[in-house]
Amino acid sequence: MEDWSSLGKLVIAAGVGLVLVGLILVFGERLSGAGSWFGWIGRLPGDISIKRDHVSFYFPLGTSLVLSVVLSLVFYLVSWLFRR
Repeated sequence: MEDWSSLGKLVIAAGVGLVLVGLILVFGERLSGAGSWFGWIGRLPGDISIKRDHVSFYFPLGTSLVLSVVLSLVFYLVSWLFRR
């Protein structure tokens, strides 16, 4: 059962991390200076935005690619640190 314990701790830590990132994104505008850090999210070249009379469609392709690369690098570095 020791393996389940460490997995549970990892899931809790990931959940706390996601909550913190979510709070920063939601309240980032209210923090002095932090709002400009995340102003690029959703406004990159490659983000598809179509607005018609009664329909709007938005697909953040460029933002998804950038976030994917950044998160891949972060997870690679974390795994590299734990392998040492």
